[in-house]
Amino acid sequence: MTTKLRGEATAQVYRIYIKATPEAIWDAITKSEWTERYGYTGIVDFDLRPGGAYAVQATKEFRAAAEAQGAQLPDVIIDGEVVEADRPRRLVHTFNMHMDPAMEAEPATRITYEIVDMGNGSCSLTLTHELEDAPRLAAIVSGALESEGAGGGHAWVLSDLKSLLETGKTLAG
Repeated sequence: MTTKLRGEATAQVYRIYIKATPEAIWDAITKSEWTERYGYTGIVDFDLRPGGAYAVQATKEFRAAAEAQGAQLPDVIIDGEVVEADRPRRLVHTFNMHMDPAMEAEPATRITYEIVDMGNGSCSLTLTHELEDAPRLAAIVSGALESEGAGGGHAWVLSDLKSLLETGKTLAG
């Protein structure tokens, strides 16, 4: 879903339900031993304090796939700054993608993860990505450019995360 926030700020909101604890979901979002296994297989590094750094490097597999399509990736493909970290309920950070010159020229965006314990062994996970003045990134993370090889965006990553936490396997595995 795309909505308007604070006047002209465009946001994409995704919510999924996962049979897992809030702590397991938090770890799957913030620890590289998890993030390198699902989605686009990035190796995250979070300094989980306000003002702390956030960085993602591509795995060897992701880098090889990009090179097979003719793309050369920088060492850090995404970076940002932690705005808020309330383990295991809420994480807010800025987001700058460096894999494409057009996206790199766009201003930093903001991602918020909210994890709510449903009390029955499952949780809701809501990802809100504020994308003001970032139309290229908005198209990529929405999955609108999937047919061009850009992947399925946040919906696909969250689906893969859910599959991994619930079954121990990703959508591809």
